[in-house]
Amino acid sequence: MTTALTAIPPRPNFRSPDFLRRHALWIMAFYDGRAVDPSGGMFHHFLDDGTVFDASTRHLVSATRFVVTHANAFRLTQAPQYRERCAHALAFVERGFGDAVHGGFHWVIEWVPDDAGGGQRRVLDATRHMYGLAFVILAAAHAHAVGIEGAKGLLERTFDLAERRFYDPAAGLYADDATPDWRLSGYRGQNANMHTCEAMIAAHAATGEARYLERAESLAQRVTLGLAERGVAERPHPEAGSPVDIWEHYQAGWSPDWEHNRHDRSNIFRPWGYQPGHFTEWAKLLCQLDCHLPAPWHLPRAAALFERAASTSWDAEHGGFFYGFAPDGSICDDQKYHWVQAESLAAAACLAVASDDAGDAAAAARHWDWYDRIWAYCWAHFVDHRHGAWLRILSRENVSLSAQKSPAGKVDYHNMGACVDVLNALAGAARR
Repeated sequence: MTTALTAIPPRPNFRSPDFLRRHALWIMAFYDGRAVDPSGGMFHHFLDDGTVFDASTRHLVSATRFVVTHANAFRLTQAPQYRERCAHALAFVERGFGDAVHGGFHWVIEWVPDDAGGGQRRVLDATRHMYGLAFVILAAAHAHAVGIEGAKGLLERTFDLAERRFYDPAAGLYADDATPDWRLSGYRGQNANMHTCEAMIAAHAATGEARYLERAESLAQRVTLGLAERGVAERPHPEAGSPVDIWEHYQAGWSPDWEHNRHDRSNIFRPWGYQPGHFTEWAKLLCQLDCHLPAPWHLPRAAALFERAASTSWDAEHGGFFYGFAPDGSICDDQKYHWVQAESLAAAACLAVASDDAGDAAAAARHWDWYDRIWAYCWAHFVDHRHGAWLRILSRENVSLSAQKSPAGKVDYHNMGACVDVLNALAGAARR
């Protein structure tokens, strides 16, 4: 389907806190009444109309992101059912994915209900991923913040596990994946470290503990400054680059791997090319980090990352951000993904608020203009006004490419989260 088949409501005031709250809960309403599996956890795979197209396959990323979305819904409403579903989802993270033998969490499982009202699991992919641990930490932090019993213990245990198994003190970064018995692969990636930074900011906000904030700052420096600098030094097409560009894939010694997944366009967690959505996501995280631990480099680097994404990857003809661009500066994937647009509008709002706080009215106006432009595009093309929530992936011409609204990993975590991020930025500005 495409949103062209459905009447598009008039544009609301995208900067209105009331609109942002209503839209976040409107997204959540798509999952209300159909996501909870009474035998354990949540269903993870939904078609555009809400039909569950795979009731048994469960992915660690979806499982943890459902904890976050329900915690956010509880914060917005104080409705007890959201807190109960948050606890239900968190319990399944350990029950469904935890490995009592080797420690850590499986990546993908099959869950089959039994006659006793519970279920049995079969492990489909036992790979250990730092990306997965980052989302367990994030989920536990959000659950602890809304008062879920045991969440803080899970947060602390998972942080300690990541320190033992994945953290490389010499690099100041986390390795990426390992076998079930914790033999590291040679792959390194920035994406897992970016989401770990996100998780550490949330862990600090939930607990007040300085160690999480210190780690968030360290990761932000290592990736947005250190890896960007190394990429500039080793870039195959230096004339097409920018000093802020962050490559996705690295070898064990953190030298860029320019060929990793070059011919695998379908890889949703490790796509080839520079990812403008990750540039804007880092811009958002740097703004959020600065609210907790101000540093003079945060906001200039955030603004530069956003501007780089906008200048290379905004489609001036059809609207929206392209998915990826190559080291030579060409667009290597011209599809439009929901999460790229969501993170970009959140980053634009965070930069607008930060610029206004800094007294830079021109920069604030520029970023608010981008915010409105991105939202208008999403309202016309990504927001599914017929069935609810957001479509997942569009062609360059904004035709929906899949009837799957939420395959593994989506659950509209980015889209709902963008509304919450903007609300938090506006609330912080009001308090100041």
